[in-house]
This record gives sequence, C-alpha cells and structure tokens, in this order.
Amino acid sequence: MQTRARDLGVVIGSLPTGALNAITDVPGVRVGQTTIDDGDLHTGVTAIVPADVTAGLPAVVAVGNGYGKLVGTTQVDELGRLETPILLTGTLSVFRAADALLTYLLDRDPKATSLNPVVGETNDGYLSDIRRRPITEQHVLDALTNASADLPAEGCVGAGTGTSALGFKAGIGTASRRLPLAGDPLQRGPVAGAPTGTIGALVQSNFSGTLQVLGTPIPAPPRQTEPDGNSCMIVLATDLPLDARQLGRIARRAIFALGRIGSDYAPGSGDYAIAFATSYRPPMPDQDLGPVFQATLEAVEEALLNSLTAARTTTGFRGRTQYAVPHDQIIAARDRARRP
Repeated sequence: MQTRARDLGVVIGSLPTGALNAITDVPGVRVGQTTIDDGDLHTGVTAIVPADVTAGLPAVVAVGNGYGKLVGTTQVDELGRLETPILLTGTLSVFRAADALLTYLLDRDPKATSLNPVVGETNDGYLSDIRRRPITEQHVLDALTNASADLPAEGCVGAGTGTSALGFKAGIGTASRRLPLAGDPLQRGPVAGAPTGTIGALVQSNFSGTLQVLGTPIPAPPRQTEPDGNSCMIVLATDLPLDARQLGRIARRAIFALGRIGSDYAPGSGDYAIAFATSYRPPMPDQDLGPVFQATLEAVEEALLNSLTAARTTTGFRGRTQYAVPHDQIIAARDRARRP
C-alpha cells in the first residue's frame, strides 16, 4: 500500500481536501496510467482525461523554465483552450506518445483534420534506458482507455516510474483542495456568495534541490552522480468558473509551490504547469481569487510530497539506485515543525 503525506501526519495548509485528495475530485476528470518497470526500463504513461475535452476547455500553460519538450503549448496559449487529454511520459518518448494520442482521437472523430495533442515529459534517463524509447501506441491507448475517477496510484507508476526529486526517488503525486461553502467552520476562503469548487493537482516530480517538509530541510545523502534532466510537470484541474487569463494566474502559482518543497529551479529544469477548467460559467471576479491561489499552493505542495512518500527505492539502468526518502525522517521533520 502506498504511503501518502497525511498517513505520516503531515498536513499541508488549512483548506479542506476533496474526498480522495486527488485531481479526480474534480468532477469529470479521470486518470489512467501504464507502467514499464523491469530491468533497464522504468518509465510509463500518465493520462489526464477530462470529460468533454474535445469540445474545448478553458486552459493555459505556464512556463517556469522552458528547458523541456512539452508538445502542443502554442495553440493552447493562443486560443486559451485545451482540446485533447494530457499525457505525461519520459523525454524521448514524447513524440511517440503524441502520435498515439492522435490515433486515439482520430478513431473517435472520423471528420477531424486538425488536432493539438498535449504531451509533457521529464527525463527518467538515470533509472531507465531512455534511448530505447519504449513507449508504444498500445501503452498510450491503455492509459487512455483505462482512465478512471478513482484515486490515482502514486509514486513509481506511469510517467513517474523512473523519476527522482530532491535527491530521492519520486514519481507521480496528486492532491486537491475544496473551497468551502459559506458557513463552513473551516472556511478561510471565498466570501459568502462567491463561487465554490475544487482545485486538483497531479505532478510528475523530477527536479533538484533540498527537500523541505513543513519548512524543515531533509538533505539527501551525497553521491557521486546525479540524475540528468531535472524537471517537473504540474497539471491543475478545477470546476471553478475561471477563464484562460485567470487560469494563467493559477498556473504560475503552481510553479511557485515547487519552492515551498525545496526546488532550486536549476537551469536545466523544465518546469511547467498546465491548468484547465471544466466549467463554462461566467468567470468569477478577480477579487475572489485569493483563496484559489491558496488552494493551488497547498494542493501542489501536497501532491509533490505525496510523489516522494509513495515512491520506493528503485534500481535500474546500469545498476543505478535511487533511494526513497525514509519515512522516519519525514515524521521527525513534522515533529520539529510542530515545536513552539
């Protein structure tokens, strides 16, 4: 059973979570994953599949550092619209994944002549033989067709099978925040009458820095070599009524959240956030966005931490080993943070 941050008593922020504490708490959002975890290959595909996405959903891509191979960004930014599921995978498999996503979409729309697949990546070449580009069309189709609204698996699964972060084994992580209803005793969010809803985050963690848990650093043990390609993909979903411009503000805050867990924003890091909304209602007033920013920061920070606590020590390509963060160190950091 995978361990999440809250299983270790680590609670990020003050806003309540959704029922699953996952991106799939946003109605209509499903996640599917295909994992390759054998010998020299530790990679996979993670698919985020919103309902009715082919009709176009408000969306934006924010770039923290553009050292990445993210496919499909210019049209999303030009039109403020997402029209395909979002795929995550390893760096050199992006283009095969994009082609497979086109196959999936063309089979469902025999009249389509223009489609904009969105596929992101991080470099899992430290633990996986990335040059073999092992992702096939079937891996992508399986991730898409098996997508569900259940709690997604975290850690060493899907696109996170071979990734590392902050000196430890990492992978996929997810979390959510619910903006409470007026009168909710936990309310620290919208004023009475303001729109309410859920922010969900899913991350593919693969970046450098020093892990911080509730502000307490947990340095990784030193070693002779470090993984190549330090990056992070963040996907945000919400049923709040937000337009593309407002989603851009949300997505930029998501990248800020990397710093809260210890990212050093290295120059070779491709840090991206893709945000989309499932609501077609008129956008909420900008003055009500403060709690949405808070929800975004909390959800992304917790998703990043879940990507680490759920991961397991992995030995892969050329016998390289990436160790999982010891849970007792997480608990000790939690206890230090609680001391007055």
